[in-house]
Amino acid sequence: MLVNQIIRNKPQQGVITISPGSSLEDAAKLLSEKRIGAVVVSPDGEKVAGILSERDIVRELGKRGVACMSDTVDSVMTRNVFGCSPEDNTDLVLQTMTQKRFRHLPVMEDGKMIAFISIGDVVAARMSELQLEKDALTGMIMGY
Repeated sequence: MLVNQIIRNKPQQGVITISPGSSLEDAAKLLSEKRIGAVVVSPDGEKVAGILSERDIVRELGKRGVACMSDTVDSVMTRNVFGCSPEDNTDLVLQTMTQKRFRHLPVMEDGKMIAFISIGDVVAARMSELQLEKDALTGMIMGY
């Protein structure tokens, strides 16, 4: 299965972003409101400046307390962002996410972000693919 198949099956199209310079408080509100675990920090919705996850916010809260909530997303976000292509194989993407301990990846095409996928998206797609293979094999064995 390819990443573009995951993108097509996602219920929400588009990528939720937050602007550089936004506060951690604003980011936390956005994550809560949208019920998501990470947000892309982007100046224009296409370029990726970084990724801010709920883990990033919790880590800062644990270190410094609520005073950190007025800090900007730029000061906490992950800057060294790995992405994938719509043509990448989901097995490779899952392996990369697992090895590098990322739960979210931007999907990039021609230098622009076109989607944002989670490890949950990839695992669900892989499980669906395995179920189809199981059903096909069962059908061949049972003769239907």
